[in-house]
Amino acid sequence: MFGLYRKFTEGLSRTTKQLFGSIGGLLGGRKLDASSIENLEEALYGADFGVETTEEIISEIQEAFKKEKELRGQEASAIGGAVLRRVLAGSEKGLSEAECSPTVVILLGVNGSGKTTTAAKIGYKLKEDGKEVLVAACDTFRAAANEQLKTWCDRLGLEIISSQRGADAAAVAFDAWQAARSRGKDYLIIDTAGRLHNKANLMQELAKIRRVLRKQDPSAPHHSILVADGSLGSNSIEQARVFNKEFGLSGLAVTKLDGTSRGGALVGIYRELQLPVYFLGLGEKAEDLQPYSVDHYVDAIFPAEPVRAES
Repeated sequence: MFGLYRKFTEGLSRTTKQLFGSIGGLLGGRKLDASSIENLEEALYGADFGVETTEEIISEIQEAFKKEKELRGQEASAIGGAVLRRVLAGSEKGLSEAECSPTVVILLGVNGSGKTTTAAKIGYKLKEDGKEVLVAACDTFRAAANEQLKTWCDRLGLEIISSQRGADAAAVAFDAWQAARSRGKDYLIIDTAGRLHNKANLMQELAKIRRVLRKQDPSAPHHSILVADGSLGSNSIEQARVFNKEFGLSGLAVTKLDGTSRGGALVGIYRELQLPVYFLGLGEKAEDLQPYSVDHYVDAIFPAEPVRAES
């Protein structure tokens, strides 16, 4: 458990530094003052926590400060953590298994979000948990996507169903479902094309994949996950809104959080759309895709131990 928490703290370190690096000591033992609270407010906005969440955190810290002028940084951190836990209540979601195998997990998102690598990483995590997994390369729009997914699957020891560029993505999904069923797979992970979310032809393609799957299993896909690039911050909200309206999302995987100081963005997305989070991408390696945990996320953002300022 400590190792998992460490992955969160390391993966979200840029966000933590955005919050506290420039106001060193705020999470240490020193007393708060009006200036440090103002600096924290600015840092929360910079980390993309959004107006509502930032105002709630600062308002509660200010109220506590009015009552206790000796308020210390660690006490303010505990207040911030409590607000985040309240806001994020219900935001965790796991890959539950369907009553009938295979459980179908479809990944959606725009190019560059990390969708293809996330498909392989989810498959790897399930395999490590003892599950039988098949991956389907249904992004037939880009030849590079198929090759990338094949490379990852070969590296991680995952079976994959794919086709040539330009093939009917829904036909690939059908073949993959049939193969997963006949081979007794527990999970079928489907990667899809990642053109811009406002392209009608992409949405039509996705709708066809869904229709084909539902002819095999009326409850499929069981998990429809938008892979959102965390470095885009709150700009991912519109993507999530469109995909949710057109396809119906069950939740999110937020990637590339290790390379951004805008790790508060998932709070804004959840608050706006009430879409829970399955996974966080906290690094490049397969094991760096981790199941999302409210407690680990909040403790990494508002750590119990003091954060030192950068010199």
